Amino acid sequence: MRGGRGAAGLARTVLPPVLLGVVAILLWQGFVTVLAVKPFILPGPFAIGEQFTANLQNVVNGMVVTGRNALIGLVLGAIVGVLLAILSALLRILDEMAAPIVAAFAVVPIVALAPVLYTMFGANAETARQLVAALAVFVPVYFNTLKGLRMVRPVHRDLMRSYAASSWQATKTVTLPTAVPFVFTGLRIASSLAVISALIAEYFGGPVGGLGKSITSAASSSNYGLAWAYVLGSIILGLLFYCAALGLEKLVSRSAPA
Repeated sequence: MRGGRGAAGLARTVLPPVLLGVVAILLWQGFVTVLAVKPFILPGPFAIGEQFTANLQNVVNGMVVTGRNALIGLVLGAIVGVLLAILSALLRILDEMAAPIVAAFAVVPIVALAPVLYTMFGANAETARQLVAALAVFVPVYFNTLKGLRMVRPVHRDLMRSYAASSWQATKTVTLPTAVPFVFTGLRIASSLAVISALIAEYFGGPVGGLGKSITSAASSSNYGLAWAYVLGSIILGLLFYCAALGLEKLVSRSAPA
């Protein structure tokens, strides 16, 4: 019975978005066919699919390069964001100092930052792309973690004081477990941002490779179907990162003590 209910629940979860996607693809194909839309304006999904299949290895290679940079940036930005949020929750003066700096980071344009970082670390290094991704990840992880750290109920804080617990003991025992759902909310947001930021950074220099470079190369040679095939690879990569973050959250939630 439980297996049947689980299968039915999975079907209710998966089937609606799949059916919606199929309908959207068919409408898209019908639109470009009936109106004879030029490929440089909007190629049809069937043409994109053909290019994606024919160039699957190149798309996968680009996904590996962009995905590696996004993953390094995601890990680095998440670690720094969580650690700084914990310190800001413990030290009010650090919180007041960090708030305007983090807010400034939030509005730094990637299009301006990436070329500067390429100049600093060299055009043949992937460092600039990884740092751009890390910066994009850091901001939502920091703010969501800090919000979670401040959600502890006063009664719980009073209880820890009655036990003469230190600030770190209270943080480890009460505050951090309360903040975990907020941390993963930030990670889910940041997982997609890491991919987008790493991809955009590829437009402005750096080593040859990655989905961003492949998109610009295909578009500059007027191979628009191939360019959209690389865009499809970018979408798949972003979904993989998001699903990995969501799966990790569910795994941690199930293993956490009630």
